[in-house]
Amino acid sequence: MEVNGYKIEPGTNLMGANLERAYLEGANLTDANLRGAQLEGASLAGADLAGCNLTGANLEGANLTGAQLEGVIGYKP
Repeated sequence: MEVNGYKIEPGTNLMGANLERAYLEGANLTDANLRGAQLEGASLAGADLAGCNLTGANLEGANLTGAQLEGVIGYKP
């Protein structure tokens, strides 16, 4: 899957990526580096974020309904 020019797949490096308002429902982002990524208003419902690094990521208004968040680094609900 590609969003805003970024390839979305497990373990990918999306550090600082602008994914604002992106539709990522059901995406597999296991172990991805999303440190400092702009995810404001993104739809991540049902996405697999297990083991991701979300340190400093902007998740304001993001939809995380049903997302897998086990072992996520830097995420504070």
